Amino acid sequence: MIERPAESVQKAGFSDYLAAERTLLVWIRTGLALMGFGFVVARFGLFLEEIRGFRAAASEQGYGFSLWFGTALIGAGVILNIFAGSHHMRTVRMLDSGEVPRGHHTVLGVMVAFLLAAIGLTMAVYLVSIRR
Repeated sequence: MIERPAESVQKAGFSDYLAAERTLLVWIRTGLALMGFGFVVARFGLFLEEIRGFRAAASEQGYGFSLWFGTALIGAGVILNIFAGSHHMRTVRMLDSGEVPRGHHTVLGVMVAFLLAAIGLTMAVYLVSIRR
């Protein structure tokens, strides 16, 4: 068995760290966008009630499903940022130790896309149903 000299371990370059940081910043921006959009969706029910003229009953009635969808989006943004931070720390540790990071999984991105599609479709159905 041929052993490699210790010097043959490839060290991570500066560009590898910058790429990992860019990826982290993109995921953070996505998480923040989800949280901001969640806040808007959560307050959308209040906006609809104000338009309908239910100012007196607004405190008694809920905001419909928009509060739940908005809260779900805010929660998804928080979870996404936690995953992004932990993935970044793992990647930097691997780069520091000279390991080559495994190919990244696209599962998280696909899950976020499907979650947003499902929430968007459900909100569209909700908006059509309250119009009647």
